[in-house]
Amino acid sequence: MSDPNASFYILDFSLIYDELNFTDNYNGSIFIPDPETQPCNTYSIPDAVAVALGVFYILIFLLAIPGNLVVGLVIGLNKQSLPPSDLYLLHLALADLLLAATLPFWATSVTKGWVFGDAVCKLVTVLQELSFYSSILFLTCISVDRYMVIVRAMEARKTNRRRVSRGVCAAVWTVGALLSLPGFFSSTFQSSKQTACGQQYNPGSADVWRQATRVLRHTLGFLIPLAVMLPCYGVTVRRLLRVRGGLQRQRAMRVIVFVVVAFLLCWAPYHFAVMADTFLRAKIVQYKCPARMAVDKAVLGTQSLGLLHSCVNPVLYAFVGEKFRRRLRQLVRKAGFPERRSSAASRRSSRSSLSSDVTSTFM
Repeated sequence: MSDPNASFYILDFSLIYDELNFTDNYNGSIFIPDPETQPCNTYSIPDAVAVALGVFYILIFLLAIPGNLVVGLVIGLNKQSLPPSDLYLLHLALADLLLAATLPFWATSVTKGWVFGDAVCKLVTVLQELSFYSSILFLTCISVDRYMVIVRAMEARKTNRRRVSRGVCAAVWTVGALLSLPGFFSSTFQSSKQTACGQQYNPGSADVWRQATRVLRHTLGFLIPLAVMLPCYGVTVRRLLRVRGGLQRQRAMRVIVFVVVAFLLCWAPYHFAVMADTFLRAKIVQYKCPARMAVDKAVLGTQSLGLLHSCVNPVLYAFVGEKFRRRLRQLVRKAGFPERRSSAASRRSSRSSLSSDVTSTFM
């Protein structure tokens, strides 16, 4: 038995719908839908753009895998106990490797559709989310460690930083694993042209779940790390300006600036685009179909820019580092490859404890 109130509202709505969606030419013979009430067309990636994205993902994969593997090998093969900064770098390289390992799947998906099945869809999404959160959280840990070593050196010496760093690494992976659990909502579905892999929610609670997961992604994956990194690096740069060090100090300052700029350039556009998409879906901002289409394109483009960060990290944190290059040369010598020794290396002298801590990661 149907609800009489529901029947009443359905009847009443039909009368209003007739007024809103029918335009009469005074003969009652022409039906013209009101465009304001029509759903927007879904954005379909052009074939040329799909191929370009696939090639871009593969290029990132080819750059990120060797770069992060070299970082992991050089740091991991060190026989001495790793200081916190190097331990964070090692785990950061592992997180970036996980992210890079998912790129061939997305390159195939964007060109041919998702052909790997439902289980792989869930696994790849969870790995991508795990690496996303872990990578950014380890970047934050490095900024805090640099702040403690340079600005609060006396307090850093009093604490067992190496033991604390192991606990921090375990905590980061645990938090990343918990935040990646919504990836299990991902499944394969049929889009306009081909099979796709994405998160599927119950229609009755889709908006609530989507907004909840996005709030977590924005806050824990961008806003909170940024709120920690900017003050830490800002105070660190100010402290370095007061320390004598000449060119060595300037190099450390340049790398710190590059770290913050790379983080912002790679991830800020993506989060702003997703925030705009969230506002449109929640109807916080009124929009028309061209705006909806523009946001869909922005999310796709900026997501690719964020993935690029996985191959930028080895360059910023390791390959410009004097300590890393020294370890790499030692590894090359042990492997039996000839090495050209520069005169600058022979003139390198021992530095103060502060300079040693400053250069242990960045220079």
